[in-house]
Amino acid sequence: MAGTLRASALTIARPRPQLLREDWAELDGTWGFAYDDAEVGEREGWHTAGHRLAGTIAVPYPPESPASGVGDDRFHDVVWYQREVSWEDVLEAGFSSGRPRVLLHFGAVDYRASVWLNGIPVGSHEGGHTPFTLDITTAIVDGGVQLITVRAEDRAADVEQPRGKQDWQEDAHIIWYRRTTGIWQPVWLEATPEVFVEQLHLTPDVPGAAVAFEVNLNRPSAPGTRCRIRLLLGDETIAELTTAVSGQRHVGQITVPRLRNGQDRDRILWSPDSPVLVDATVTVETPGGDADTVYSYLGLRSVDARDGSFLLNDRPVVLRSVLSQGYWPQSHLAAPDERALLHEVELILSLGFNSARVHQKIEDPRFLYWADRLGLMLWAEAPAAYVFSATAVERLTSEWMRAVDRDRSHPSVITWVPLNESWGVQDIAHSPAQRAFARGLADLTRALDPTRPVITNDGWEHLESDIFSVHDYDADPETVRSRYLDGAARDALRHGIGPCGRAMVLTDALRDDAPLMLTEFGGIEFAAGSGPAAEDSWGYSTADTHEQFEDRLRSLYRAVQASTVLAGTCYTQLTDTMQEANGLCTEDRTPKLAAHTIREIVTGAAEPS
Repeated sequence: MAGTLRASALTIARPRPQLLREDWAELDGTWGFAYDDAEVGEREGWHTAGHRLAGTIAVPYPPESPASGVGDDRFHDVVWYQREVSWEDVLEAGFSSGRPRVLLHFGAVDYRASVWLNGIPVGSHEGGHTPFTLDITTAIVDGGVQLITVRAEDRAADVEQPRGKQDWQEDAHIIWYRRTTGIWQPVWLEATPEVFVEQLHLTPDVPGAAVAFEVNLNRPSAPGTRCRIRLLLGDETIAELTTAVSGQRHVGQITVPRLRNGQDRDRILWSPDSPVLVDATVTVETPGGDADTVYSYLGLRSVDARDGSFLLNDRPVVLRSVLSQGYWPQSHLAAPDERALLHEVELILSLGFNSARVHQKIEDPRFLYWADRLGLMLWAEAPAAYVFSATAVERLTSEWMRAVDRDRSHPSVITWVPLNESWGVQDIAHSPAQRAFARGLADLTRALDPTRPVITNDGWEHLESDIFSVHDYDADPETVRSRYLDGAARDALRHGIGPCGRAMVLTDALRDDAPLMLTEFGGIEFAAGSGPAAEDSWGYSTADTHEQFEDRLRSLYRAVQASTVLAGTCYTQLTDTMQEANGLCTEDRTPKLAAHTIREIVTGAAEPS
C-alpha cells in the first residue's frame, strides 16, 4: 500500500488525527495580538484588511500563559488575533492540485470566536473546548497575502458558560486555575474538492464481525457518487467495501471476516495490553471524477458496565485511573507541544495506571491519539458551568454534543461523564428541573453513542448512572478500607449519605448491577522538596517528608485494594497544578517518588527482580 498515509503510525500526531488528508498547512506560530478591554475593535474596523494589531502572541498558547509571550493573567474579556498567510501556504494546503475549496480549522478557541478573511466575515463559533471549520474559499485573494483576523470573547465572570477548572475570580483559588482565553489548540489549512468529508465515525461491532461507518459530507452528493472504504491491519487489507452514496450522510456496515473466528480474534482486538489499531482509508468520488480521500483509524473493542464489573471485550478489567487536569505551568490548558502529549501518556502508563480521567477538559485530540496507540483507557468529562439556567443548559448541551461527536471513534475513550459533583446542578437533590437536565444529558449522550457507559453525575447524587461512582478524600486508611470492603459496605453506601456529606443516590433508578468505583480519592499534598508544603499550596491531606508521603500513599492503596467489590479507582491527581500540591508528580512532570515505587503501590505488585 505504498503512498497510503498510515494514521495509526504517525510519529508526531497531527491535528485531528482521525481525519487526515495528505496536504495541509500549519498556521501556528507568531500572530498579531491585541486586547480590546473597551470593546471598540469591531466599531473601529480591527477586522478590516487595512488594520494591523500592534502586539504579537505565540499561537496556540493562551495570553495568560508565559509560553504565549504575553503572560498577562488579569481579566481581559475580548482579544484579537491576526495572521498573514502567504499564497505559498495556501498552495501547500493543496489548492494547486485541483482542489477548489480551502478550509480553515481551529482546534479550540475559548470561548466565542468571530473570524474574518481579508476583511470578509467567514464564520463564528461558540464553545471553548470544541473544534470548528470554516470554508474560506470565496474570501481568498488569488495570488496575494491572505489576512486572517479572529475576535475571541471569553467573559471571565460568566459562570453560565462551560469553563471547567478555569477560575471566575481574578486570582486562582483552592481547586480552580488561571483562565485560558482565545486560541489554545492548533490552527491549520486544508484544500478539498467541492464535495468533501466533514466528519467520519467508525464504530466496531465485535460480536457482529463488522464496523459501522458514518461518512458525513459537506453537502448532498450528486447521483452516481461512490464511497470506498478500506480497513488495513498493517499492510493487510482486512475489509473493503464500495457503495453508492445517497444524500449528505452516508451510513452502513463493513464486514470484517477476521472477527468471525472467535478463537483467533483476540489477537486483533484493542486493549491496554495489546493496543492494536486498524487503519482506514475512505474515498468519496463524484461522477465527474473528483475524489476526496481521508485517512483514519479505529480500535476493534467493546466496553460495558454490568454484573458489578467494567467489561472490556466482554472480560472484567479493574481500572487503575489517575485524575489528569491537562494543565502545564508554561502553557496552561494548551500542551507545550505535541510531544508533551505523548510524554503525558507515557508518564501515566509508567506509573502503573491503565486509565486516566481527563478532568473538566475536552482534551486535545492528539492526546487521545497517543492513548489509542499506547493503550491508555480514558474517561471523557464535560467542563462544567457553575450556575443552573436556561442559558447554561443550552451552552453545556451544545458543547457536549460536539465533544461526543468529535471523540466517539477513539477506542481509548471508555466512559462519558457529562456532570461532575453536581457542579452546575448544585440543587439537584431538591430541583426537578436540575434532575431532568441531568437525566436528559445522560440520555442524550446514550442516544449519540450507545456503546459506552455514562455517569449521570460523577461522585454523588446519582440518577441513572451506568457506574456507581464515589468521591472520597478520607485520609484514614482503616475508614477507607471498611467503607469499600464488601457487598454489605457497598449497599450501605448506596442507600446513605456519602463520605463527602451528600446523598449517594437520589432515586431507585441506579442499576443494581452498576459497578462500584472510587473515582476520586487520595489528594495527598506533598511539596517537591524535603520540607513542608508552601503556605499557599493546597491538598486534601498533607505529608511533610518523602517517607511520610510514601507511607500514606501505600496505606490508602492497600485499603482500596483490599476491597472485594471495587471495579476501579482514580487517584487525585497526576501532577501538582498551580496551588494544588497533591500530585504524584511535580508540575514539571517529575515523580515525587521513584516511578517504580509508585507503580508498585498503584498495581499492588512488586516489580520483578
